[in-house]
Amino acid sequence: MYRSRHIALCKFLSRYPFRTSSKPTSLIPFKTITTKSGHPFSNPTTFPPSKSCFQKTSYTQLKISRTYSVETDKVVDEINLKFAEAREEIEMAMESKETVYFNEEAECARAVVKDVLEMYEGLLSNLPEKERGVIQRSMGLKIEQLKAELQQLNE
Repeated sequence: MYRSRHIALCKFLSRYPFRTSSKPTSLIPFKTITTKSGHPFSNPTTFPPSKSCFQKTSYTQLKISRTYSVETDKVVDEINLKFAEAREEIEMAMESKETVYFNEEAECARAVVKDVLEMYEGLLSNLPEKERGVIQRSMGLKIEQLKAELQQLNE
């Protein structure tokens, strides 16, 4: 049963071969690993292939490198956890906007947001310029979002 499915797939792919595309341009560096050169279905007269239809496949391997240290990564994770907590506190305060609990929950939300902002500013002040730019690009929008949500809460 497996062999018949395999043969059916090979026949289908030989009728409708993959088209080659131009090499993509990306900001992420990559390298192409090719097991064997050429396309597996470039010559449909040699059908069916002896062992596998997918012998000559190329894979793209992305090279992603960390741009900051492990300690910085731990602090970023802590800030992200506090960020999630702050958003939950703001959401709870917004839900209780016209109740007697609003002032209490708003104060909790303000305190957590203040902690997040202090942690973020402390992290930025301790980093060299290159790492600071990376952190600002990756977390800056979230911090601005938190400030805007706090502003909505204060209104």
